[in-house]
Amino acid sequence: LFRSMNFVLIRMKRPLHRLALMLVIGGLCLTLSTSRTASTLESVLDKGVLRVISMVGPTIYFHDARGDNGFEYLLAQQFARQLNVQLDLTVMDDLAAILNAAGGPKGHFATASLTATKERQQFLRFTEPYATTHETLIYRLGQRRPKDLRDVIGGRLIVLPGSSHIERLKALQRDEFPDLQWEAIAASDMLELMQMIHDGEADYAVVDSSAFAVNRGLYPRARRAFDLSQDEPIAWAFPAHGDDSLLKAANRFLISYAASGDLQRLQDRFFGHTDNFSVGGSQLFRHRIESRLSNYEALFKTTAEQYQVDWQLLAAIAYQESHWNPLAKSPTGVRGLMMLTLTTAKEMGVSNRLDAEQSLRGGTEYLLRVKKRIPKDIVEPDRTWLALAAYNIGYGHLEDARVLTERHGDNPDRWQDIRKYLPLLQQKKYYSTLRHGFARGREPVQYVQNIRHFHSILRWHDIEKERIEKAQRKAIPETLPASSTSRLAPTSLPLSL
Repeated sequence: LFRSMNFVLIRMKRPLHRLALMLVIGGLCLTLSTSRTASTLESVLDKGVLRVISMVGPTIYFHDARGDNGFEYLLAQQFARQLNVQLDLTVMDDLAAILNAAGGPKGHFATASLTATKERQQFLRFTEPYATTHETLIYRLGQRRPKDLRDVIGGRLIVLPGSSHIERLKALQRDEFPDLQWEAIAASDMLELMQMIHDGEADYAVVDSSAFAVNRGLYPRARRAFDLSQDEPIAWAFPAHGDDSLLKAANRFLISYAASGDLQRLQDRFFGHTDNFSVGGSQLFRHRIESRLSNYEALFKTTAEQYQVDWQLLAAIAYQESHWNPLAKSPTGVRGLMMLTLTTAKEMGVSNRLDAEQSLRGGTEYLLRVKKRIPKDIVEPDRTWLALAAYNIGYGHLEDARVLTERHGDNPDRWQDIRKYLPLLQQKKYYSTLRHGFARGREPVQYVQNIRHFHSILRWHDIEKERIEKAQRKAIPETLPASSTSRLAPTSLPLSL
């Protein structure tokens, strides 16, 4: 084309015609030079949408009364906000399908607590890791605890299909345990595997350590036997094909998000309570959910709606205070569902501390009054954790702990920092330098951790009820009259932390 046009240009004698043709050629060259294919990042920015693939799970994504939630979801949402685009989430329930769909029409990348294994890196590209996990073998409490995989052979071992756990088991089978067998269960997440172990439907399961830590309070009979791997990186999965512009942008985001401390704060929000666990306490809590909570659930919900707070948080506080016993009494004289002192009850207008409604109202108003005193620049969820600590130990002692935190160079607005210094209020060399003196500083740390633990169990208890009821509704024959399904109406979903 250029050769022909150049020939015409040479043959043309009139300068005006030659100038016109040169302009046409220049425009054509400019058009050709700027008609390259847009990069993946440019396409995302141009369309204003970041498409992500994920799955439902307590450490990944879930939907509650406040909307979309979950550690993996919120992390991806922060990336979308940094790009100034909307997040479009596609939920799938098959791990292998999620990995295969990364980079296709359903999502630019996948985020589902994915382990960046060597096998997966052969057909996927992963971001910088933002967490780690390891593979844990669990068994049922009451059964003989296996010491290694030799003890597992012959039992029913279950795993998620398409998971990295199968890769690990295949390698172990090939190298050390040729008789090892397992069953891939078509479950939606590791939570269901833990439930099967808890209920005695299987002998052993392989799950991620992070999933086990979060859910062990919900299924306390599922116990850790031993680990199958060292810590491995968790990262977002991108397709091996195409350009790496969006992958590089994701890496820049993850590095800066971690450096700012925001990643640690997000992890604390979802995993910060998981070190508080006892089998007996969790089993008792589950039992009382069934035997006592139904007596007060409507009251919790009504009060929560009135004061615009999370009803499950109120229920968790009330359980920590009285185990949902409106007649409870401590040796120090505090009484009732929310264990109010006489002074607090009088301040809140509570005439009868043994009246469950009055006690809950008084405790809620007192908590909100304390929360208002927390500095406005402290954001959630730290604002709530600090308010709970002050509810337990007193606002003055909380302020002393914040002073100590700042003296030691940590952040006085962050619960994960403050909790390290609260126990120092019991030591004279520290409390003697502070305004409000001695306090039993270990108690509010345990208090807040317990409430977070109970709140987490309550939240996932309701989500599991909803999942089971949906499965039951699907199993009901269409020929049944409508009235037959009325008792299976879904429960309301819990609020997020």
